[in-house]
Amino acid sequence: MTSNDKKAPAPKRPARDKVRPAGFPTRNEIMDFITTSDQPAGKREIAKAFGLKGQEKIALKALLKDMADEGLIDLGPARAFHKLGGVPKVTVLRIIDVDDTTLIATPERWEAEGQPAPRLRIVERGKRGALTVGDRILARTEEAGKGWIAHPMKKLPKATEMLLGVVEEMADGKLWLRPVDKRIRKDTPISDLGSAKKGDLVLAEPTGRPPRISARVTDILGDPFAPRSFSMIAIHKHGIPHVFPDAVEEEAVTASALPLHAEKREDLRHLPIVAIDPVDARDHDDAVWATPDEDEANPGGFRAIVAIADVSYYVRPGSALDREARKRGNSVYFPDLVVPMLPHQLSSDMCSLRAGQDRAAMACHLVINAAGKVTSWRFSRAIIRVAAVLAYEDAQAAIDGKADHPMLDIALRPLWACWALLHKAREKREPLALDLPERRVVLDEWGKIVSVAVRERLDAHMLIEDYMIAANVAAAKALEQKKAPVMYRVHEPPSRDKLVALKDYLATFDIDFALGQVIRPATFNQLIKRVGEAEEKPLIMEQILRSQTQAYYSPVNMGHFGLALGSYGHFTSPIRRYADLLVHRALVGAHGLELPAPKGGTIPAKSSLSVEDYENMGRVGEMISQFERRAMEAERDTVDRYVAAFLSAHVGEIVKARITGVQNFGFFATVEELGGDGLVPVSTMGRERFFYDEAGRALEGVESGDRYSVGQRLELRLAEADPINGALRFELPDAPPSRGGPIKRDRTRPGSHRGRPINVRHMGSKRGKHKR
Repeated sequence: MTSNDKKAPAPKRPARDKVRPAGFPTRNEIMDFITTSDQPAGKREIAKAFGLKGQEKIALKALLKDMADEGLIDLGPARAFHKLGGVPKVTVLRIIDVDDTTLIATPERWEAEGQPAPRLRIVERGKRGALTVGDRILARTEEAGKGWIAHPMKKLPKATEMLLGVVEEMADGKLWLRPVDKRIRKDTPISDLGSAKKGDLVLAEPTGRPPRISARVTDILGDPFAPRSFSMIAIHKHGIPHVFPDAVEEEAVTASALPLHAEKREDLRHLPIVAIDPVDARDHDDAVWATPDEDEANPGGFRAIVAIADVSYYVRPGSALDREARKRGNSVYFPDLVVPMLPHQLSSDMCSLRAGQDRAAMACHLVINAAGKVTSWRFSRAIIRVAAVLAYEDAQAAIDGKADHPMLDIALRPLWACWALLHKAREKREPLALDLPERRVVLDEWGKIVSVAVRERLDAHMLIEDYMIAANVAAAKALEQKKAPVMYRVHEPPSRDKLVALKDYLATFDIDFALGQVIRPATFNQLIKRVGEAEEKPLIMEQILRSQTQAYYSPVNMGHFGLALGSYGHFTSPIRRYADLLVHRALVGAHGLELPAPKGGTIPAKSSLSVEDYENMGRVGEMISQFERRAMEAERDTVDRYVAAFLSAHVGEIVKARITGVQNFGFFATVEELGGDGLVPVSTMGRERFFYDEAGRALEGVESGDRYSVGQRLELRLAEADPINGALRFELPDAPPSRGGPIKRDRTRPGSHRGRPINVRHMGSKRGKHKR
C-alpha cells in the first residue's frame, strides 16, 4: 500500500469526544506519534507517551476504535497501530524476489482491498547471506523516497502458508491433504476441495487456527504420478523459478541473433575439438583438444585447449537475461527435466556446442609439461566447430579398443596421452579421493521408470574432470595476475567439531584417528587405504564426506581443501552456473577481450564485469551458494521419489539393506545399490525391550542381545514405499507382515510423532562395537 502524500482532512469527531478530558491527544497528535515512533505503537505505548491513566485509557481505547472504523489506522499482527495506507513499523514480511542483489519482501498479511501489497527492499546488516527467497522475517520498516525499506530484526520459522500435497479420501468419505514432504507426519483435513478430485496433486492454503487447521485447495497441479510430476513437486516445494518472463524470452531471441564476429575471434575451427558428455546430457558447454607440444623447451609435454561456450557474449551485465540468471543462480537437473538458468534459445541452442556448427567460445590454452604441471596459459575469444559429441561410454569404448570411432586417432588418443600427465600431477597433489556411488534414474520415452542404477565411473569421466580442473585453476590464476576480481569456489578444511565426531565414529570400528596432526586431503586418503576393501569402507567414506565443510562461492580466496588447490574458480559451465559467467566477464575485462558492441536494440554494450558486478561480488556469492544448496536438495528429493516409485512394485519382498542411522524409536536403512532411506520402527520389532546405545549408535535387545548398529548389513522386508514423499518403511524378515497400503499417518493430533515407542530405554553411556 503506497503512502498518501496529500494530507486528508481530519474527519468529524464523534460526539463522545466532547467528554474526553482536557489535554487528551487529538487524532492528529496520535497519528503523528504512530507514524514517527521507532517502536511498535500499541495502545500501551500511546497511553504512556501522552501520560494517560485510568479513565483516560478507556477514552483512548474508544478513540483508537473510532480511528480504525474511519479508515485512518489499522491494527497490525504485532498489536501495534499503523497508518492505513502505510506499513506497520514492525511487521512480519515474506521474502519473495531478488532485484539484482537486493532481496524484496512483502507483508505476510495484507488486507487492503484494491491496493497491491508493497514491495520492501531488505537492508541487511552484519552477517549477510542468512536470508533468501521464501524466508519469513520480523522487520522494522520505514519509508524511503517513494518506496519502503525493511531492516530485519529476526528470522522466523517457515510457516506452512501454502500446503503441497495429494487429496486422499478415507473410508468414512472424509478428504485429507497428504503432504509430499516426508518430514511432515501430519495430514490436514480439507475444508474446501474446489474443483480438485481424489488423487490430485494440489496447492492449498491453511485456514482456521491451531489446533483446528484445515486446507482450502487453491491450485490443481495434476496427477502426481504423471511424467515430470515428481520434479514439479520439488520445484513447488523448494520455490525454484521455472517460468521465464516474456521479456527474458524475447531478449534471449534477440541475443541469440547476435553476429559471431568470426573475424574478431581466434579461429579454431580447423582443430578436431570434441565434446564428451553424459549420454543424456541436455546441453554441451565444454569441449577439449590436445596435441604433443612441438616446442623443444617442453620435451614430452602437451598443448591443450578447453573451449567453453561464450555465454558472456550473449548474457550481458544489467540485461533482463542477466537479472533472471542471477535470480536462479544455476540450472537444476532432474531425472525427467531440467530447469535451465538461461532460456532454451541459448542453453540448448546458441550456447550449446553442437557438432559441425560454428559456435562462439572462450578458449583456455594450456601448456603442460612432462610432469603434468600446467606451466602457462592464455585466454581468447574464439570461434570453434566441434568435430564430434561423444557419450562417456562411447569415448571409453573407443579408447579401450572395443569400438571404432573416426575421432580415435586424431582426437581421443592425444587427449588420453595428455590426461595421463595431468592425472600423474593430480596423484602427486593427493586431493580427497572418495569413490561414492551416484544413483541414476533411467526413464522410458513416456517418463516411466525403467531402472535405478549406480553410474559407472570411467576413465573418460576423470579425463574430462581433470581438464576442467586445469582450466578452472588457470582462470583463477590468470585473474589474480591481473589483480582482477575472482569468484572463487571455496572449500574450507573440516572443523574440529566434525573431526572429533569422525574420531568417535571410527573408534566404533577400532580405528584410531589422531586429532593432533595437520589435516590434509591425503590424511583421509591414507585412512581409506588402511580400511582396504573391508565391507565398512563405503560407510567410512560416507562419514568422511559428512565431516567435510560445504563448498561455497566467494570473492575471498580460502582455497579448495578437497582438491588440494590454493586458487580455484569455476570457469567451465557458464550455461548452468552464474559464478562461471562472472569469471568469464572478469576475464573479458582483464585481458582486453571485449568485442564490438551491438548497434541499437536492447542488448547492453559491454560483456565484461560491470561496476555493480564488482561491488556486489560478496553478496552475489552468498546468494548463488544458497541457490545451489536449494537445487541439490530438490534434486535429491526427486531421486528419492523415483526410487520409492520403483520399489513400490516390490513391497513385501526381501531386500538387501544397510543400517545408516539409529535412534531410540528405530533404525534407518538404505537399499543396497539403489539408495532410498526407510525406517524400521522399534514398535515392529516384537515385544522385546531394546536399549538405545547413543555412543555406539545401536539398539540392543535386553533378552536376546540382538544388536542393530550403524553400518550393519542385513536383509529386510520392504513394508511400504510411498512415491509421493519418497518415504520407505522396512520390517525385520521374521516380523509379522503388515497389510501394506499407504503409510499410516497421524490425523488426530497435530505435531504428534507416530510410531515413537514406549519400550525403549536410553543407554547413552554404554559404548558397543559394530556387528561385523
